[in-house]
Amino acid sequence: MAQRLALRQLLSLTPRTLPPQGPLAPHGRAFRTSAGCRSTFNVQDGNDFQDRVVNNPKPVVVDFHAQWCGPCKILGPRLEKMVAKQEGKVLMAKVDIDDHTDLAIEYEVSAVPTVLAMKNGDVVDKFVGIKDEDQLEAFLKKLIGA
Repeated sequence: MAQRLALRQLLSLTPRTLPPQGPLAPHGRAFRTSAGCRSTFNVQDGNDFQDRVVNNPKPVVVDFHAQWCGPCKILGPRLEKMVAKQEGKVLMAKVDIDDHTDLAIEYEVSAVPTVLAMKNGDVVDKFVGIKDEDQLEAFLKKLIGA
């Protein structure tokens, strides 16, 4: 009930009552995304996976995870942080196995978290389970050839 009321109040606001937005907003604040946000994305469907992962000229790390998976909640942010450190040399695709069972089956994911390293549409490396930052860094450097 409280959510509906809050939604009604929000929708009843006129453009005159909304706070200024954009580059001329007070205090000089503007919305920007960091390189880490741009290097990581959630896969929407099979076609999205094909376009953004398989057909990508850059190497892509694919994180197969699930919302209910405790180890996934630890590995996911750690892996995102390490991918962001690579400054765009590698991308990270996140695939929820409950939403994309077909992709999990196609790539023979039998446990989560499972992380694939893909280059030119081929799986070149893989691991299952949690890794520490040093192991993730070695995994990524091997993938990008550094």
